[in-house]
Parts: sequence; C-alpha cells; structure tokens
Amino acid sequence: MTSRLIRESLLTDAAAPAANDAAPSAPGPDLGDSRLYIHRELSQLKFNIRVLDQALDERTPLLERLKFLLIFSANMDEFFEIRVAGLKGQIALDHEMIGPDGIPPKRALAEISEIAHRQIARQYAILNERILPELATHGIRIVRRTQWTHKQKLWVRRYFREEVAPLVTPIGLDPTHPFPLLVNKSLNFIVRLDGVDAFGRDSGLAIVPAPRVLPRLIRMPLEICEGGGDNYVLLSSIIHAHAEELFPGMAVLGCYQFRLTRNADLTLDPEDVEDLALALRGELYSRRFGDAVRLEVADNCPKELTDYLLKQFGLNESELYEVNGPVNLARLFRIANNVSYPKLQYPPFTPALPKVLQHAEDLFEVIGRQDVLLLHPYESFAPVVDLLRQASADPKVLAIKQTLYRTNANSEIVDALVDAARAGKEVTAVVELRARFDEESNLSLASRLQQAGAMVIYGVVGIKTHAKLMLVQRREGSELARYAHLGTGNYHTGNARVYTDYSLLTSDEALCEDVHKLFSQLTGMGKVLHMKKLLHAPFTLKKTLLELIARESAHAAAGKPAQILIKVNALTEPKVIRALYKASIAGVQVDLIVRGICCLRPGVAGVSENIRVRSIIGRFLEHSRVYWFANDGEPQLYLSSADLMERNLDRRVETAFPIDGKKLQHRVRQALELYLTDNASASLLQPDGEYLRLSPAAGEPVRNVQVELMEKLCGAGAGGTH
Repeated sequence: MTSRLIRESLLTDAAAPAANDAAPSAPGPDLGDSRLYIHRELSQLKFNIRVLDQALDERTPLLERLKFLLIFSANMDEFFEIRVAGLKGQIALDHEMIGPDGIPPKRALAEISEIAHRQIARQYAILNERILPELATHGIRIVRRTQWTHKQKLWVRRYFREEVAPLVTPIGLDPTHPFPLLVNKSLNFIVRLDGVDAFGRDSGLAIVPAPRVLPRLIRMPLEICEGGGDNYVLLSSIIHAHAEELFPGMAVLGCYQFRLTRNADLTLDPEDVEDLALALRGELYSRRFGDAVRLEVADNCPKELTDYLLKQFGLNESELYEVNGPVNLARLFRIANNVSYPKLQYPPFTPALPKVLQHAEDLFEVIGRQDVLLLHPYESFAPVVDLLRQASADPKVLAIKQTLYRTNANSEIVDALVDAARAGKEVTAVVELRARFDEESNLSLASRLQQAGAMVIYGVVGIKTHAKLMLVQRREGSELARYAHLGTGNYHTGNARVYTDYSLLTSDEALCEDVHKLFSQLTGMGKVLHMKKLLHAPFTLKKTLLELIARESAHAAAGKPAQILIKVNALTEPKVIRALYKASIAGVQVDLIVRGICCLRPGVAGVSENIRVRSIIGRFLEHSRVYWFANDGEPQLYLSSADLMERNLDRRVETAFPIDGKKLQHRVRQALELYLTDNASASLLQPDGEYLRLSPAAGEPVRNVQVELMEKLCGAGAGGTH
C-alpha cells in the first residue's frame, strides 16, 4: 500500500504542468521527493530496535541474548548523547537543518521520544519477565533487597560500611549547597529526608552520587549464595538499604536512583586551535558536563521529585524515562561475560589461517608472490600483526607508515611500531585524535609513539582520517620494495575477534605506490595526486562510485544484464541514493546489505522496485564494506573503509581498493551470496521504513551467513546453534 501511494503521488506531481508550460513533460518520478527518503535518526533507532529483538531469539544462547539487551542500552546512550543532542542543539540555536526526508528536528524529536519510550519499556519487560527468570534457572541471580537472607543482609551491611560509606559524599540541598553538577551517565540518588540536622537545616532533600570507582554489580561470596550458583547484588540496592546511615539522626522517607544523559559530542573546531592535542584534552573534560538530554529515574520515584529533577536539568516530561530496574543496564555486562557458563554462550572458535600462511616464516616472501585476502574474524588478524612485527625486527625494512583510527595504546600494533621506532626505522603514524569516544586512548598512544621516536601526524585539519592503511618499505638488493596492508576495519586486535572485516596484504606495485602517495598527501602539502588503482575520499571515491552506478544503469538501458551488490554499515548520502533509484528505474538489480542506517526506501513501484535492502545482525558485528558491479561480464570489485554517508565521502580521508584477481573476486562474491540467502539473522527493509525479520519457510533449511562462513573457513562444528 505504501509503495503504491508513493508511486501514484509522485507520478501525479510529476505530471502536473507548471505555469506557462505549453504541455507537460513525460511523467516520471521526482527523485527529490521527501517521501522517498527515511529520516537518518529514525533509521538508526530502528537499527537499535533490531538489536533489542535479538534478546528474544531463543535460538541464541541465554547470556548472548542478555548481551544484545545490554548493547541496546549502550547504543541508546550514544544515540541520546550524539544524535538527540544534535537535534536539540539545532532547535536551541534556531538553526534547524532539514534533510532529504523533509522532517524538521522538532517533529523528529517527537517521533524519537514516542518510539524510544515504548522500546525502553519493552527492554525492561524483556529483562524482568524473560532474561532474569531464565538466568535464575541456571543459578545466576540478581538478589533484590526484599529477598536477602539474614546472612546476606549481614554481608551487605559490612560491605556498605567498609567499601561504600567511606567513599560516599551525600549532599544536602540548601542555599549553601546548591544542586551539584553531575557527571554524564553517573549513578545518583535523590533522597527525601525528614528532620533537622546538627546545623538546623531541614531542606528535606539530598543528592547522593554513587562513587564512580565502585562496581555497580557485586558478586556475593559463594558461602552465602542461596541454591548455589552466582548471586549478585546491585550497588544501588546496597545504598538504598543503608541510606539512613548516610544521614544520622534523620529519617529517610524515600531514596530513588536516577541517571542523567548529557550531550557528549565534542564542539572543538580544529581550525580554531594551534595545538589540537592540547585543546582536545580540555574538551574531553567538558564532555562529562554537556547539556542535559535525557533523565532516567526509578519508576517508583514520586512525581514531585521527578518534576524537581526535570526543572534542575532544564528538561521536559517527554525527556523523562521511568524504568523498572537499574538505570544503567550496561553494568550487567559482568554477568553476560561470565565464562563459567559456556553452555549459555556462543561456542568458542579458533580463527583460521589460509593455507598459504600456515607454515610461512617469511611473510614478505609470501606476499611478494601473491595477494593474501583475509576475512575476519573467521580468519585470523594475526598475519597483520605479524607483518608489522616482522617489519619492526627486519634490518632490511627502512620505513613503516600506518594510519590509526581506533586501537589501544597498549595494543600489539602499537608495541610493534614502538619497537620499530626504537630500532631506528622511520616510523610515521597518522593518528586520528577525534575518533569519537576513543579520543583519550588515541592521545595516549600518540604520546607513547612520540616518546619512542616515531613521527606522529594528526591527519588533516577539519577532515578525519578514517582510512585503514599500512605501508612497509624494504631494501631488497638494489631495489626498494613496498608491501601494504589495506583493510575495511581498524587496527584493533580485540575488534578483529568480533567485527567482520576484510584485510588485503599485497605487494602490487601500483597499489603500493598509491598508498605511498596517500601518506604523502596526509603528512605533507600539495595538490591531489593521481592514483592508478586506489579510490580516495574526499576526492575520487564518491565521484567514481556514482560513475560505476551510472554505468550499470547504461548497461541495463542497453538491454545488457546489470547488477549492483553493496555491503555497508550505513547508507545516507542523497546523491548515491538518487543514483541507485535511477539504476533501479533503468532495470538494474540492486541488492544492498546495510547493517544500520538506511535512508533509501526499497520496493517503491516505478522507483525502487528493483532494490532490496537487508540488515544482518548476529554474533559478529557486520563491519566490512564491499562494492561489486557486474560491468557487463567483467565484474569490478572494491573493498573500502567508507560507508555511503556524507561524512565518509565528503569530510573524511577514506579509501576503496580494488580486488582484481578472479579467484579473490569469486571468493568475495560467494560470501555476498551467502548474505543474500540468509533467513535466520536477516531483516528486509520495507517501503514504509519497517523491517521484516526473515525466518525459514516450512521445510526450508536454516541459512545463517555467519555460521556458514565460520564452518567454511574455521572448520565444521565451529558455528554454534544460532
């Protein structure tokens, strides 16, 4: 119905003659019509809901279902800190930006509020009615205050007096003690009191910030656990139970937990500072105290107290979330990550090594003979780390250059770069300090590299460096040989275990020369350098992708088979969406595998009826970016660091690198086909913006792309049950 109405409306609008027109032009859809575009933030919210849905999938092990429920919390935190805060900021500054979807910020916020309230209430219902009772059957319990045994009460009292009370600073509210400035997402309590204190004060209210150094979830000693298993107690329960000890001589009439979410986006403009690293350190502190965007409170908190808190933070009732449980569910990851319950988790697996690398002692010799393509996490990330380690120890290696977007200051990657610098090699690291929520870690690793003697560059002013590149230059006889790693994911060994990404190890002269040129552009100054193989944003990537889409449209218009397969994390760029609409109208078969945000509407008759969009959510985070074009029987394939978003294509340094060999191309194409046949972890985007979760038809085999790739690459039996 939605598809037909949009189509009829578009044709009616297109057919209506303008004033003074002699005759209307041939009817055709208006590809700029706002009804053809989905609002970015609303689409992101739908992705978060699909993550929450995984908590109900009984094919998934119980602790993994809990993880999905908690990931939903973490995702919603960031959604409010960045996306909702951004919309509120536009309204406050009277600078409302309306995208291709035509929805103004005020309307978007109203829709977000309605959906978010409904889904957060649903999340707590899933936790309380499904997850926690099922965990209890396996001996994992969060014991409420009303359920404590006498022994548990004694233990909790001792824990409070020895570990909690010495660190708590209760704040009575009066003219000399105004409402405190609370840290973003910190756990706090508003306490209603009765009585007069030693100084004659009787304001009746106090705030108790929970000490940030204490765990929010505490495991009770085994000897006091009822029924065996693991019994946990929440820090909030401990403070609730002993609140009166914080206010001697006063009567505590009520104690209610709450949490404030603030704007956590950095406002730093790199063009306005002389020392980016120094300025960023100051900005990171202010992030903890940004403008309020959401208030979460216990659902038993009286209305007069919630109204009081809302007034203190300048929020309205639509920004209040009353929850039936802990205000910060992400703290329950301690339970979800408990390795004592292997049957409640995904079975372990060992990432594989391709045959060509299994007994290789010299990676340079192997890569010098052939390109090596790795698909993580099914195939190990170790060869990437080993290449860097070998380069750092090899006396023939003269220089190493690498981009670092997300990693860890103490990672194996940074260790190898430090060793190389200390060994006297020319080490250049392009560190992106502004990688959101990793800024502090990147400042630390930059400092560590500088102290070791590496040259650290902070990228380009105003443009984030998001490309994943490593270049090794090695003296071989009288020649200087180059070896490169190009990837779709970050140099983060932890993420490589849970993110799906491609790595290419190559010695291809043209491609390595392009990587060298790109590093020259990043570290030096000069005009855009011509690349033979590499596409790079913000210069050639978007332009070339649009040309490749248009070429498929021309093939279809000429009656030739035409097909586009794209796998990305997000699709928001209006020009790309319009190009895909044109391709669909021309008859190109377009399959889009978009994990998260997708602003394109598929299945609209006469516009996007040849486009299918699916989202895969499973054990691993789908992170690889793949661009495949049929090209009239001569397929063209790129792997990329870039999503199809304005920021990636216009305001970041990104790369897309070709996969030329037919064998490697076939391998990537086969993996894409598995995504398109998945009926267990896939959801199809509908024309109205909703997602339809797929399930096998009667008698149809279960097809799960992640399980199948694991079985294919890691060996039979590694895939698990989901």
